[in-house]
Amino acid sequence: MTTEQQPRPYPFSEPDRLELDAAYAQIRAEGGLARVQCPYGTPALLATRYEDVKLVLGDPRFSRARAVAGDQPAHTPIGPGPDAMVSMDPPDHTRLRRVVAKAFTMRRIEQLRPRVQQIIEDLLDAMQAQGGPVDLVAEFARPQPALVIFELFGVPGEDRKKLQEWAETTLTATGDRYTLQDVFQALDSLRAYMADLLEERRRKPADDLLSVLVAARDEEDRLSEKELLDLATGVLITGYETTADQISNFAYLLLTRPDHLQQLRADPELIPQAVEEMLRFVPLLRGTSFPRVATEDVLLSGGLVRAGEAVLPAMMSANRDEAVFTDPDELDFHREHNPHFGFGHGVHRCLGAQLAKMELQIALGALLRRFPHLRLAVPATEVPWRVVTLQRAPRELLITW
Repeated sequence: MTTEQQPRPYPFSEPDRLELDAAYAQIRAEGGLARVQCPYGTPALLATRYEDVKLVLGDPRFSRARAVAGDQPAHTPIGPGPDAMVSMDPPDHTRLRRVVAKAFTMRRIEQLRPRVQQIIEDLLDAMQAQGGPVDLVAEFARPQPALVIFELFGVPGEDRKKLQEWAETTLTATGDRYTLQDVFQALDSLRAYMADLLEERRRKPADDLLSVLVAARDEEDRLSEKELLDLATGVLITGYETTADQISNFAYLLLTRPDHLQQLRADPELIPQAVEEMLRFVPLLRGTSFPRVATEDVLLSGGLVRAGEAVLPAMMSANRDEAVFTDPDELDFHREHNPHFGFGHGVHRCLGAQLAKMELQIALGALLRRFPHLRLAVPATEVPWRVVTLQRAPRELLITW
């Protein structure tokens, strides 16, 4: 294990587009664990090897609830509270997850496919009518997943713009575009709106996620009123942000790698496999996933984690582990063995993973089909990136065709 007298500041450096800091490979080679200090909270151990990250994410001896109860390591001053599903351990987490999982069954997701396809085609129609250059982020990557999650929630069309703005504000770290007060105000506004919409579903149930949640509360008594509101708000906030950022990231990746772009143009059937590989390859987060606290002494490959110590599982480092992936720093659309952590692992694995993959596959396929000569409208070095945010993504991606 790497044992510095003083914890290393973490993240190690400001994100450089989609480059992964070389410090992760160094730590993997030197033992796999390093003591780090995030901008907020107590020091923690950073797990960088695949087998260690998998254990931390999947073993019940590592507790999310214990991390939230203490001064948990964090990248921002605002994080999910103890009542959020992402902060819970089983059995409470299991109870809530089963409720939400009803809305993310394969049957319901496949029912959404035609609507997802139509949303994407409509956005591309508007782009084509506008003519290049067009900002792919503003005109396609961000509105597309937002429209899909709003369909899933049954949000009226006239309310969608303000909800998207509130949701994006809550996920932006302070110091970039928003103050801490802005973030709290956006969260309060979003919760107030969701409370009203839940009451509307009580009066008029529909075939959407909110009606599923209301039924679980009122008819089955499987969650409290606060849990109902927390679940509805949390799923809405996180339901599209990652997909939106990954559409932008994947497009940037392809447009700056002509050989890979040509592979997909020549063989569109390769797109699902390419999406899996880009989920592995792209380091989406600025830092790591949420911390876990060891409930007892646990031996990892990199050393002993003592009871009470917080561990940060570095999934993007695990996705580049030489012990699991051949040529891990290469983008290989023909990779056969690809057990990546693009959607996490264990009980907290992303509930919307199948929906997100479907959206990414349809979005990329339609984009390449509709614009066979798609290219960046500015040099790659001039693409601006978001700063002081929890996830990496271009702030603007000017394209033409």
